[in-house]
Amino acid sequence: MRTVVLFLFFILLSGCSLNRLYVPGEINKVTVVEYTPYMKHHRAYFTRTELETINEDQKYLYLYDKKNKYLGFLLHRKNEYILYNLSKPEQAALTLHTDPKTNYTHILKRLKRQGFTPVDSLYSVGVIASVAPRRYKGVKTLLVEVQDYSHLQELYKDAIRRYHADGIESIQTKLPKQLIYEYYRRYEKRARTRKQLAQLQIIAQKLQIKTQEEIYTYYLYEAPLDTLSAYLSQKETRGALSNHQYSMLKRRKKSLQEEKLFNEGSLEDLIAAYKINKDPNYKKRILLLIKEKQENK
Repeated sequence: MRTVVLFLFFILLSGCSLNRLYVPGEINKVTVVEYTPYMKHHRAYFTRTELETINEDQKYLYLYDKKNKYLGFLLHRKNEYILYNLSKPEQAALTLHTDPKTNYTHILKRLKRQGFTPVDSLYSVGVIASVAPRRYKGVKTLLVEVQDYSHLQELYKDAIRRYHADGIESIQTKLPKQLIYEYYRRYEKRARTRKQLAQLQIIAQKLQIKTQEEIYTYYLYEAPLDTLSAYLSQKETRGALSNHQYSMLKRRKKSLQEEKLFNEGSLEDLIAAYKINKDPNYKKRILLLIKEKQENK
């Protein structure tokens, strides 16, 4: 009893509060932060001092169980790999013991038998996650934050695929648009009827995404030359537009380039252009520049 009293007295003298003390069981486990029908927010602190690399310089790896829609978080500690289920906090961590002959490929095969395989894009499975080094009550940890929108993502995908917004109109939870943007654009490009476009407009408003029609109108009538050129140079642009839309934007770019040349081009550039287009307006502009040049001598 005397030892306990002295310990508490020492803590008070050092300026620490009891609720700041590390309690065993708070670290290396997944906890629920928020749980709703459309979003699950989970958090975990994992000790990082004894972590070893998994593959090359990776200290952690995301894996995904497609059947159960579970996101796993793999860590490597001495003589063992530990897989934590970030989607199901109550599930105990899966520990795979190793020996000197065990390598990364062996571990992946063993995890595959458990249903887990590496995932390239968390967005594709409706998840936003972050990992950052943090001190938790004096302990060096990796803070892992996971927001799972997979159910809501599926509802939006269904609405987009059917070109029918009835399934998502009343939902208040916002789906981060990065989780659905590419999928939306794919089906927007396939839309053929006014009804389909009208339904996509409703979905786009909920997602706060500009429809391709709105973007197309801006680049066709309002965007300056530099902005239009940058847009047309992006790899995604060609795939997002129909042949007709792309051709119209190319023509507008050419028109803006000619306008810039006519108004801002040097005498030499204008003469070179006139030799090709034989446009009388260019001839007038050339003669005007020659006259101005002579007057300024």
